[in-house]
Amino acid sequence: MSTSIYQKVGIASLIMMASVFLSRFFGLFRLMAIAYVGGRSGDVDAYQVAFVIPEILNHIVASGFLSITFIPIFSEYLLQDQEEQGWQVFSIVFTCFGSLLLGFIIIAHVLAPDLVALLARGRPDPVFRENVVRMTRIILPAQFFFFSGGLFMAVQFAKEKFLIPALAPLIYNLGIIAGGFLLGPRIGMEGFSWGVLAGAFVGNFALQWWGARKAGLKFCAVFDFKHPDLKRYLKLTLPLMLGLTMFFSMEILIKFFGSYLPAGSIADLEYSQRTMLFLVAFFGQAVGVASYPYMARLVVENQVRQLNQLLNSTLRYLGLVIPFSVLLMVLRREVILILFQRGQFDTAATGHTATVLSFMLMGAFAFAANTIVPRAYYAKQDTLFPAIYGTIAVLVSIPLYLLGLNMMGANGVALAASLSAILQVSVLYALWNRKNQNEGRPVYLFFVKLMVFSVPLGFLLSWFKSTALGAIDTSTLPGSLSVCIIVGAVFVLILFAAGYVFRIQEITGLLNRISAKLKPHPK
Repeated sequence: MSTSIYQKVGIASLIMMASVFLSRFFGLFRLMAIAYVGGRSGDVDAYQVAFVIPEILNHIVASGFLSITFIPIFSEYLLQDQEEQGWQVFSIVFTCFGSLLLGFIIIAHVLAPDLVALLARGRPDPVFRENVVRMTRIILPAQFFFFSGGLFMAVQFAKEKFLIPALAPLIYNLGIIAGGFLLGPRIGMEGFSWGVLAGAFVGNFALQWWGARKAGLKFCAVFDFKHPDLKRYLKLTLPLMLGLTMFFSMEILIKFFGSYLPAGSIADLEYSQRTMLFLVAFFGQAVGVASYPYMARLVVENQVRQLNQLLNSTLRYLGLVIPFSVLLMVLRREVILILFQRGQFDTAATGHTATVLSFMLMGAFAFAANTIVPRAYYAKQDTLFPAIYGTIAVLVSIPLYLLGLNMMGANGVALAASLSAILQVSVLYALWNRKNQNEGRPVYLFFVKLMVFSVPLGFLLSWFKSTALGAIDTSTLPGSLSVCIIVGAVFVLILFAAGYVFRIQEITGLLNRISAKLKPHPK
């Protein structure tokens, strides 16, 4: 693979990594605001369940996959120097699918009470369901802004413009935070719902429309259901609309099964899940989003071997999530205290959420790997196989959720989510290797090496925290911060030492790049 593509992927990854990191940073502030206003309560549960119907609508029109399904089609027109035809296809897709989504939003608004009763069967409380319905109806229109913004961002990605799309999640999260702080004191969790709507409009619709205009956007409303590229787009998108993905199913299943648990359990699962996904996003999401346009181009250029190399090297990098997950397991209580314990979020809530977090972190590396493995299939315009496989895998995982719910409560639901993620992405990668003659053995060995290293590392860090730092009062914010800083420093030293001892190139390479940056440049 040419060095220029690696450099472009690197630059794009840096932009998207900064975006994802800041987005997750603001996302944590959003969770902190929710915890401060609502704590671990039924109102927070209602707010989280209010996203279920909008997320289903988002999934039905595949809004989250617009970059994946539209980029290959649009990129072909760009490579063939037929940009005008590309904009025509954009207009057709926007008009047809946008109109479909608006119709679904109206229907969901009318049927919201019945749909909420179905999706939250475990919580029959009429006040709870009324709160869910009210907030659901506020959030529903935001799905049109996500759909529109997804297409606007797709054309920017296809033209290798990443900066403006990188701002979308930041503004979205800021909108939610502003809504919560400005309206929360008067209308409680409903204020966050209005923030969702405002953030989606500004960050995902208005700003991305401006960015697409800068990239040359040309649009006119066109209903052309016979256009061959609309049929092609539908062929790519339909499996994603009907199939169940890992992240989507987890969002739905933890809320559905959480509704059968005591009030506050959904909040526990949501706080722990979002904390885990912060780690996943920092390592995986940015690289996956930035790499995909180049993966699609390698497929167009029929360079499958280079595509395999890019996939394998990215997965090896994502393996670093494993030791960092262990670090967060050791510091789980301190981390949750630092992030959330204020306002209505008390010591008891910290204990509940920290325990759930430890089980959620077991699957963090699998969630990170899932940001890149399915994209390899999508780059080859194969959305059918991963959709069918994902749906089967999700259905097979439901007994895990039932077993976890009955045996371990919220902890069991979190463990089921982790085990399901590990099984899904492991088998999907193995199937890719078989279908595309990819040598996956070095990747497997690398992951095993990191696991063998991380397990004793976790015990060592736990022993160090309990013995050397046992006198520090971790029930206070300064004490928890001190423990996190000290244990984190020991972790970094051990990690880099192990990188040289075990010759882990991803670790030693990271240290070498940091050292090169710190060295003074010769005059």
